[in-house]
Amino acid sequence: MEYTAIINNIEDWWVGWIEEIPGVNCQEKTRSKLLESLKIVLKEALKFNRQDALSVAGEGYEEERIAV
Repeated sequence: MEYTAIINNIEDWWVGWIEEIPGVNCQEKTRSKLLESLKIVLKEALKFNRQDALSVAGEGYEEERIAV
């Protein structure tokens, strides 16, 4: 899967957001460290969102892949 990182250098800090997932954002001193941090936080957010959805769905749920 691919996501879009919106990044900017602001006052000696690199800041970034993942466009498709609200709440996934980071700031680091270097661009490469920012991209690394965004990947880590994105993976954690996706894992958390999946766990949350499964706990709410309860038993007997179905999974369906959706392409957009």
